[in-house]
Amino acid sequence: MHRIDPPTAGDFMSAMKSPAPLLTTGGAPMLREFKEFAVRGNVLDMAVGIILGVAFGRIVTSLVEDIVMPPVGLLLGRVEFSNLFLSLTGQHFPTLAAAKASGAPTINYGLFLNSVFNFVVVAFAIFMLIRQVNRFRRQQAAPADVATRQCPFCFSVIAEKATRCPCCTSNVAGATAAGR
Repeated sequence: MHRIDPPTAGDFMSAMKSPAPLLTTGGAPMLREFKEFAVRGNVLDMAVGIILGVAFGRIVTSLVEDIVMPPVGLLLGRVEFSNLFLSLTGQHFPTLAAAKASGAPTINYGLFLNSVFNFVVVAFAIFMLIRQVNRFRRQQAAPADVATRQCPFCFSVIAEKATRCPCCTSNVAGATAAGR
């Protein structure tokens, strides 16, 4: 039986390469791959979509709370939905803020109803947006007489004259399936 000695700190340090390539432009393959991933169109589109989604959510929340719910509350007898709650202590509080200030546990069904209305408005707005995008795509569909080929990287159908795949963004000018 042979004995294997554990590596020493000197062996470990001599096996390590300098971290300098990680800090330079283009550096190590993993950093270069991350840079390609981060600047790829899909990631940037997703980031813009998330930012716009957050802003749109704030607009919809304001629309529901400040414009839709006051008339609905008026129609229901001057009810302020944010003040609809059930105190679990059995005590009566004039507002939700008063109940919370006293530390009473509450079931805030009015706030829940506001959230449901927010969701319905957002879902309807997204439905209308997707509906319009689908109409636009149908109108912009490529005519049947355009010559097409298959992307050698993601196998989606692309125009014969395309130099970059619209699905995977790979450069397909002169690329073949064997020459990946």
